[in-house]
Amino acid sequence: MSTAITELEQEELLEKLEVFKIKGKDKHGRKILRIIGKFFPARLVSVDVLKKYLERRIFPKLGKRKFSVLYIHTGVQRSENFPGISSLRSLYDAIPANVKENLEAVYFIHPGLQARLFLATFGRFLFKAGLYGKLRYVSRVDCLWENVRRNNVEIPEFVYDHDEDLEYRPMMDYGLESDHARVYGTAPSLDSPVTTYSMRCIS
Repeated sequence: MSTAITELEQEELLEKLEVFKIKGKDKHGRKILRIIGKFFPARLVSVDVLKKYLERRIFPKLGKRKFSVLYIHTGVQRSENFPGISSLRSLYDAIPANVKENLEAVYFIHPGLQARLFLATFGRFLFKAGLYGKLRYVSRVDCLWENVRRNNVEIPEFVYDHDEDLEYRPMMDYGLESDHARVYGTAPSLDSPVTTYSMRCIS
């Protein structure tokens, strides 16, 4: 992690990139904390600064009511925007008890095979069964609208673009095909052995 910028600049960067944003409600009327993993500047922002940022600017806005988290995992790369396992554990431990208690659901968009395996293996130990049990995998954006009010939350365009990639190459869901960009042909036809709906909304 680079120390080239001050704590204030790190907080301002998080604010500018809108890594964390409270907006919209799910279909149970709960506030939504949207987190865009791709936007998190892991090389520039320290865990301590992130904790302070959440404590000062995010947690107070959640109030004392129940809320949900919408985590967008699309485009997350370990070397670029992933804070690391120990950092995640440290962050989780620093969340106030009342905030943890008010968290009702975590909608995890585009988890991918590696994230699923990691959470299945270590999630229960790192985040305790309570949080792990609130996790809801969302394979496609269309599946999100079963639980979230469609016009209440902003989804970046690159997330929809990834949805299209998955429709062309559904094996990416299971790690059987790389998600690196490349040229590919037309989408599978309706009589294809693998239809465009075959892996949607599977958690």
